[in-house]
Amino acid sequence: MFTGIIQSVGSLAATQDRGGDCRLTLRTGKLDLTDVQLGDSIAVNGVCLTAVALPGDGFEADVSRETLSKTSLGALGIGDPVNLEKALTPTTRLGGHLVSGHVDGLGEVTTVEQEARSWRYHVRVPDELARYIAPKGSVCIDGVSLTVNTVEGAVFTVNIVPHTQQETIINGYRVGTRVNIEVDIIARYLERLLLGDKAAQSKHGISEAFLAEHGFLK
Repeated sequence: MFTGIIQSVGSLAATQDRGGDCRLTLRTGKLDLTDVQLGDSIAVNGVCLTAVALPGDGFEADVSRETLSKTSLGALGIGDPVNLEKALTPTTRLGGHLVSGHVDGLGEVTTVEQEARSWRYHVRVPDELARYIAPKGSVCIDGVSLTVNTVEGAVFTVNIVPHTQQETIINGYRVGTRVNIEVDIIARYLERLLLGDKAAQSKHGISEAFLAEHGFLK
């Protein structure tokens, strides 16, 4: 688990093809690795990865085909910056929200607007993720815990203050940038709980008809 508070911006140092999978070597910048051991989890752009080697100035991690297909990690080039966060501990301040490091899908930046000293980003998510995003709720973008400002259809907005711009890779976002999206973990489980026994049916999901049938809509 993570908090969505980025601890360092690192960079991709090398990639190795491993029979369809991939091994990444990451430089970790100012991230303190003295307490990191082999097998520990580190979030890279919001993706929970396992450290399989610790060369001293960073770590190596294996990335599966599933992760490559569902996240932006496969599109990284050598030298590209990445957001980094070590897994939380029982004494970690939960400054953001509970983040699992399991990316739900890819979003795309559609508009970037300056508002005084902050920046407003419009992000479009896949239609199947839109129902999990609510105004003033939490969302994780490339590992950064953010508060949703507005939602219109499958597009939501977030405001980024100067500190977050400076300490994360969000400063490099442009229209068309693809980003890793993790919706609020509570929303995911709430949907399954509302389905009850119907959750076992492979193609059953929450719909207006379902909500009306169970008294949630009048």
